[in-house]
Amino acid sequence: MKRAILFPILFLAGCNYMHIKPDTMEKDALVYAKRGGYSIKRAIKERLEDRGYGVTVGTLRASGSISGDGEILENINMNSVRIPSNVKYAIIVEERREIFAPVWCFFNGYWWWNFNVSIADQKTGEELLAWSGRGCANSTLRRLDRVLDELEK
Repeated sequence: MKRAILFPILFLAGCNYMHIKPDTMEKDALVYAKRGGYSIKRAIKERLEDRGYGVTVGTLRASGSISGDGEILENINMNSVRIPSNVKYAIIVEERREIFAPVWCFFNGYWWWNFNVSIADQKTGEELLAWSGRGCANSTLRRLDRVLDELEK
């Protein structure tokens, strides 16, 4: 009987791994995030904008172009993205396609997300958040709000 109760608890406990450096993000800073995304990538951008951060996805440039004004270029699908030099934080999100899970996530958003999130300070190169997780949409967004509360100064 104890094993039957212990297994689901261990299964659920292994759904998220997170490393946070508290009180390291400045509000109202400019944040770079890659374009597009299924679910959590879009949700993170919306949450940051709601909290007062500026969110940029950069501007596309032809492949092979060079920036002479101190801006960083990132190569995306044979195009370069110009990232403004005043970007304070970069967010990288890797996600798998969301899964419709009406039984598992019945009262919690219906969608199952599986993702990796990294937030880094662009000036120092320090990673402020490393989060590998999976979970229902609404509970993941609540956890994201708690994480941002802890990260902000």
